[in-house]
Amino acid sequence: MRLNNQGKLAGRTAIVTGASRSIGLGAAICKALAQEGADIFFTYWLEYDEQMPWGVDTLEQEHLREEILAMGVKCEHLRTDLSDTSQIPLLLNEVEHRIGLPSILVNNACYSMNDDFSTITAESLDAHYAINVRAVALLSVEFARRFNGKSGGRVISMTSGQFQGPMAGELSYATTKGAIDAFTKTFAAEVGHKGITVNAVNPGPTDTGWMTGELRQDLASRSPMGRVGLPQDAARLVAFLASDEAEWITGQSIHSTGGFA
Repeated sequence: MRLNNQGKLAGRTAIVTGASRSIGLGAAICKALAQEGADIFFTYWLEYDEQMPWGVDTLEQEHLREEILAMGVKCEHLRTDLSDTSQIPLLLNEVEHRIGLPSILVNNACYSMNDDFSTITAESLDAHYAINVRAVALLSVEFARRFNGKSGGRVISMTSGQFQGPMAGELSYATTKGAIDAFTKTFAAEVGHKGITVNAVNPGPTDTGWMTGELRQDLASRSPMGRVGLPQDAARLVAFLASDEAEWITGQSIHSTGGFA
């Protein structure tokens, strides 16, 4: 039985991709949306996390689900390889079957492996493109085609401020994530008549467990706030953009960076 029916997003269903880690941005976004009453369906792909320094905890996803359920909303999750294009319509089918037709999509999943001009390969660039561009575009398109509301549709994609400055040593990542800005502006124009807003969020340097102490101190010194971003900072903005209060904001890439320079 639903308990949280007073929030700004009560009665809506949200898809959040890339929520595999309890201290990650995806998990924070799930919880922020759930706190506003949205039912949550999140995806994760452990094979990616296995390649990263933080590794894999196979219990985190179920713990996140239990935490969200305790907020009085529905929550389901699915292990999904978004680089496989055949999985995208199947994901939407699962969401509709297990929770209901979604009205909010948060494209949070990403692929990031450091490379530069001396190490980049076609394989690396393709792997970044498959998640950071193709999956975002195809999932957003499938979501919009199925959305049957007259208003309240939301597509929010996470970016990294690629046009705010160079990201040396992350050539494939910067190139592919930079495409989100262009996609956001054009897709917003195409689906606005369906009552769907489309925006991107750049959270700036955000500590989700990947920063060393030295790096955290260096980044914090470049912010007038004196600290790096926390997952909750970006999650609050995403929850706002998903609400009716943000219905006049679309086609924007919002830099929520605490003044980071």
